Amino acid sequence: MALQTPATPLPTNTLACTQCGGELHPDEGQIFLTCPYCGAAVYLDKSRVVFHWYLASTLNEARARASLARWMAGNQTVKDLDKKSRLLGGAFAYFPLWYFKRRRADGQEQILLEPAAATSVSELRRLALLGGDLRKYDPALDSQAQPPTVPLQAALAWLAERQILTDEISEQALVHVPLYTFKYSYQDKTYTAVVEAATGGVYANLFPAKAEAPYQIIGTLTALVFLCLATFPVVGAMYDPAGGLVVGLLACSGLGILAAPGLFGLAAWVAAKV
Repeated sequence: MALQTPATPLPTNTLACTQCGGELHPDEGQIFLTCPYCGAAVYLDKSRVVFHWYLASTLNEARARASLARWMAGNQTVKDLDKKSRLLGGAFAYFPLWYFKRRRADGQEQILLEPAAATSVSELRRLALLGGDLRKYDPALDSQAQPPTVPLQAALAWLAERQILTDEISEQALVHVPLYTFKYSYQDKTYTAVVEAATGGVYANLFPAKAEAPYQIIGTLTALVFLCLATFPVVGAMYDPAGGLVVGLLACSGLGILAAPGLFGLAAWVAAKV
C-alpha cells in the first residue's frame, strides 16, 4: 500500500495513519505506535509514518544451532567446519529491515530490503520476505526488538545508488525479523553467521570458504586432457585421409574412457581434502 499524505497540513506533533488516515498523536520520542482507529501498527520516521510488521519466529536456539551446523557442513564452507570450529555464543533479537515493494517497468513486483540498523552481515538483503508471512507488529516484542537507527531516507538513497527510483516504490514499511546471531572461531579467527529464525536460512558475509584453486587446477587439467584427445582424429585424417579419421576417433574414445575414471577420482580426492 502506498504511503498516504494528508490533504491538509497537520500539527507538528500530529501524523496521519498510513491505513485509515486517522490522526496520530505520538508522545515525544515515541517511534512505535498503534493506530487507535484501525489498529494498524506503524513506525514514525522523522514525521513520516510507515507500516510496521514483524516476521514470527519458528525456531528455538537449539534448532537454530542445528541450521548453523548444517550450513557449516555444506558445500560452501571448508571441509569439517562444523567439527573444527568452536561456537562462542549466540544471541536472539528482532532485527529491523526497511521493506520496499518495487513496481518494475515490466509490471512485475520486486521486494527490496535494506538494513535499518548497523550490521556486519549485509547479506540480510537477500532474505526472502513474502507479504503473506508478515504480521502486524506486536508491542510485546519491544524488549527483544532492536530499534532502527538508519533513517528511511538513507535507505532510499541506497536504492537510488542501485538505479532504483523512489517513484518505482509502491510500498515501504519497517519489518522486524527474528535472527539468531552466532559467533564462532576457526583457526584463531572469529566469524559471524546469522540464522533467520522463521525459515532457518543462514547468512554470512565472511566465512571459511572452500579454496577455489584446487578445483580450478582439476578443471584445467581435465580440459587439457580432452583437448589433446580431440586432436587425434584431426591428426589421423591428415596422415591417412582414407582410414586415419576412424583410427583417430577410436583412439580418442578409448583413451577418453580410460582417462575419465582417473580424473573423476582425482576430483573426488580434492573434494575430500579441501
